[in-house]
Amino acid sequence: MKVLHVITGLAAGGAEQQLLLTVRHLPPAIRCEVAALTNPGSVAAALRAEGVPVHDLDMRGNRDLAVLPRLVRLIRRGRYDVVHTHLYRAGLYGRLAARLAGVRSVLATEHSLHAGTIEGRAVSPGVKALYLAAERLGSTTVAVSERVAGTLADWGVPAQRVAVLPNGIETAGFAVPWERRAAVRRRLGVAGDAFVVGAVGRLVPGKRFEVLVEALTGLPGAVLLVVGEGPQRAALRELAQRLGVEGRVLLLGERTEVPELLTAMDVLAAPSAEETFGLAVLEGLAAGLPVLHSGCPALEELPAAAAPGARKLPSTVAAYREALLALDRAPLAVPLPRPPAVAHYDIVRTAARLGELYERLGGATRPVPAGRES
Repeated sequence: MKVLHVITGLAAGGAEQQLLLTVRHLPPAIRCEVAALTNPGSVAAALRAEGVPVHDLDMRGNRDLAVLPRLVRLIRRGRYDVVHTHLYRAGLYGRLAARLAGVRSVLATEHSLHAGTIEGRAVSPGVKALYLAAERLGSTTVAVSERVAGTLADWGVPAQRVAVLPNGIETAGFAVPWERRAAVRRRLGVAGDAFVVGAVGRLVPGKRFEVLVEALTGLPGAVLLVVGEGPQRAALRELAQRLGVEGRVLLLGERTEVPELLTAMDVLAAPSAEETFGLAVLEGLAAGLPVLHSGCPALEELPAAAAPGARKLPSTVAAYREALLALDRAPLAVPLPRPPAVAHYDIVRTAARLGELYERLGGATRPVPAGRES
């Protein structure tokens, strides 16, 4: 079976990393190629390094309609059994191009959809209408959580056209020896006995990393490591300077060695209350860290016993400061055991189920509705 993934861009980000991991772990019988409408960044390089063909469609902007015939030609030439789109812009152009090219099995994964926002942007009536029109061109919309599936239902997408298939993490990659903790801290310039608060994610307002910067004012000697890049970098730096904690806030930027960086942390904190899944929370648990979070559908859809090391808090400075102070008084001596939630969301399990969905749809002569994937 031959599958073309169409994605808006391939710079480092949650959806882009999920695509990389999924392609890496799909069954060998499924051959994948990837088309990026724009910005074939670090994830494109990683895909190519693993032998996955990546096509750069060189789209110049949201209204660059010239990308559509280029994408149609690519799909016709590639003779793909399935076209699978990721992110809003790719969902619009990719589903239409697939239909024009004669591909009947067309999936779209919805990575970041909330009631009033999509991929961090407010949803206007026009955007919503365009989204729903494009959705009808596909066979199935894949929701990464029941919360996303609920939003799709509220928008009027029929339940029989939605498959719930969660994101996943590469569990084995987080088995970094605890003994490397001291070396990682030295490399970062962090004292071996410092209490280190970690955060992972795009530097955008919705992640609410400013809550952690402000909480640092009540944690003498504590250090905040933020792994990620984005437009809020300057604002976070200015806030740290204004509060007098700039020397204790390390904005590490986009990094590939996230599992290793997690070993330098004493706790992972995720103050965002508007997540569609919560990958960073699962990565923290996989690394053996206690986790403080304000919204993680991945955990909220499992029994509480599946993640005993995670604690949900209001997304306020006071709540995080109090919880971090308590952890500072009893720092980790060894990593926590991996909770059941980590195994539940292993990318190997998720990729296998996606492969089954491809097989079910790929040989169909007409669109086949997909049921829930549990």
